[in-house]
Amino acid sequence: MKHDWMIDVLADLENYAQKNGLAAVAEHLNDTKLVAATEISSLVNDGVDLAAGHAEQTGNDHRLHDAGKFAG
Repeated sequence: MKHDWMIDVLADLENYAQKNGLAAVAEHLNDTKLVAATEISSLVNDGVDLAAGHAEQTGNDHRLHDAGKFAG
């Protein structure tokens, strides 16, 4: 799978957090690894065009981030 590097990076971050007393961060990174693996598997199984999905998701992230500036 071409997205395995993401799981590897999350695992490295999780290991670092565990070794440095960041238990809550490590727990969240473990959860994030599971979510990422599930979502990546789903994309691959569904044959989704990853390039188009990434561009669309990036746009959504910016709109959500900008909306938070004005909400508070």
